[in-house]
Amino acid sequence: MNRTVTVGTRGSQLALWQADHVSAALVAAVPGLVLGREIIKTQGDKILDVPLSRIGDRGLFVKEIEEALLAGRIDLAVHSLKDLPTAQPEKLAIACVMARVDARDCLVSPQYASMADLPANAVVGTSSLRRKAQLKAHYPGWQFKDVRGNLQTRLDKLDRGEYDALILACAGLDRLGLGDRIAERIPFHICLPAVGQGALAIETRDDDAELMAWLVPLEDAATRACITAERALLSKLEGGCQVPIGAQGRVDGDVLHLEGVVASLDGERVLRASAEGPVAEAVEIGRRVAAELLRQGGDAILASIRAEADVASA
Repeated sequence: MNRTVTVGTRGSQLALWQADHVSAALVAAVPGLVLGREIIKTQGDKILDVPLSRIGDRGLFVKEIEEALLAGRIDLAVHSLKDLPTAQPEKLAIACVMARVDARDCLVSPQYASMADLPANAVVGTSSLRRKAQLKAHYPGWQFKDVRGNLQTRLDKLDRGEYDALILACAGLDRLGLGDRIAERIPFHICLPAVGQGALAIETRDDDAELMAWLVPLEDAATRACITAERALLSKLEGGCQVPIGAQGRVDGDVLHLEGVVASLDGERVLRASAEGPVAEAVEIGRRVAAELLRQGGDAILASIRAEADVASA
């Protein structure tokens, strides 16, 4: 083995854990492989005082890393899959999707054991329009307050009393050994997660056949099918952080089940649709669910939200 593979990652504690996790798995699959690492700061890491929905989110946490891949400074990028835009840059490929962990959102609170225990006017921290819109439908009195920064920064703000609770992804807390901070894992019937939430994507140059072959043992076929359907749904809806769209795929044998949601920002309209079919038809299943959401009125909801976003950014 005479090749060193350089891994590119963001510098947060969670991103570094994910990079180390992938690196360990790759070395186990390819004994003798030498790995290097480059930490790359993305636009999303630099702008911490503005909600994601107002920044223009496409590639916010990956653009600089993908540029490093294309320039040959790194050979492999590790991403939280939910950060990847649905449009893949030319000459790059999602070479591997690892097995997904818990995709649910969760309630984190030092005072309250569940969402039902929170005061009717609780101050709840999240910058996600998807979470806000779905949770408003169940808890209309909650006062949502934006929160940015890495995971530990957000928890510190919670512990200082700036919020009654936070809504976070279970995956990040579990991966960092902080699962005991979770008060309640939110059921999918209340809040569907972001597309790709809980899954890791390994991105490479599409002509690096050697590295792509080494990554084959790390691939999880069921997770790949689920995120393929979810991303097809998102692509058809032309969504991102600026719009409240959620999805969750599940594989049972050879059958893929997919549920999707589009919600109005005030939580008064929450549209859901689902479909199932052979795993091999993941893209079509995603498009079918998206088409049904649009038929139910999702097109009007999304158009209204985008118009508001355009006014706010003008």
